[in-house]
Amino acid sequence: MKTAMIKIGLAALLCASAAFGAFAEEFTKGVVNKVDTKAKKVTIKHEDLKNLDMPAMTMVFRVEDPALIEKLKEGANVEFVAERVNGKLTVTNVK
Repeated sequence: MKTAMIKIGLAALLCASAAFGAFAEEFTKGVVNKVDTKAKKVTIKHEDLKNLDMPAMTMVFRVEDPALIEKLKEGANVEFVAERVNGKLTVTNVK
């Protein structure tokens, strides 16, 4: 019985990880125009943000993670993930 429970638990874990992989972050290319470290904001001229259904444009995003804002330099080409966090457009990942 214990072995059966372990197998069921393992199967559930594998299904959950496969489902999570289906929601992989989608990176968008852009160019950093301005970084405001004090206000925790960045201005990026970006391609279409498909996950947010937005066309290419230049806009300001929040950056809550101090480690991410350190990666952003004016004039740099970046690939980033933007999401709505508490109703605000926020950069959540950068590479």
